[in-house]
Amino acid sequence: MRCQRSEGVGAISQCCRGRHQIATLPANCRQRPLPRRGRVQGNARGCALAYKMIAERDNEKYSFARESRLLIVAKAKVWASEGWRVVITDQDGKAYAPPEFDQLLAA
Repeated sequence: MRCQRSEGVGAISQCCRGRHQIATLPANCRQRPLPRRGRVQGNARGCALAYKMIAERDNEKYSFARESRLLIVAKAKVWASEGWRVVITDQDGKAYAPPEFDQLLAA
């Protein structure tokens, strides 16, 4: 027996004696992305981020900037536990090494 396909919106394909039914809907290619409503990542608004983390190992160097000290300390602790040399700098320019990360959280 041959597979049959119905045409149109909400078409149903029937295959092999009606054992399988697959509902197919047309795609809406004209969808627009949702508005961001003021949510902007990073410093796209032009404001400086409060905390910066720099991690170095061998000849690799990565830096991250975050507004939340909790997030930057958590990320720094993970990187330090994996053998990276990590330093966090706050908005005043003070640098914190891994033993001082808890002081940064208490501030």
